Amino acid sequence: MDRGAASLGAWRKEESSASVSDLLDEDVRGLSSFSAYAKALELFDRVACDVRDLSGRFELSKLVSQQLASADSIAANIEEGYGRDSRKEYAQFLVIARGSAQETLGRCKRLRHWLPPEVLAKHAALLNEIIPILTKTIRTLRSRP
Repeated sequence: MDRGAASLGAWRKEESSASVSDLLDEDVRGLSSFSAYAKALELFDRVACDVRDLSGRFELSKLVSQQLASADSIAANIEEGYGRDSRKEYAQFLVIARGSAQETLGRCKRLRHWLPPEVLAKHAALLNEIIPILTKTIRTLRSRP
């Protein structure tokens, strides 16, 4: 075995001892105290799990993929805005995240034909918490010099 392969094997062993979740959490540590972000992550996990059985149905594939994308976009835009250099840019990405939250909420209504009401109620409850938090944060960021 050459030294490169041995090094790679040692690196993989070292990396496997650290939890992937722990490594990912380090990247967004500052966001963990932002409740809208935590709720957005929870929402995405719920949506991903709850639409899993629908994704194999051809006639629903676009609707399901759009719901996953809009739910993902909430957290993704919060993350991207957090990484920007100014309050103005952060606020703009929160506006985009809020729009994605509205889109996700609207699609919940259309998914009522295929998902149980209690599932959609959980999604809507989270979204109805996320949207006002984002709105208040946007106002706060825009009101500061």
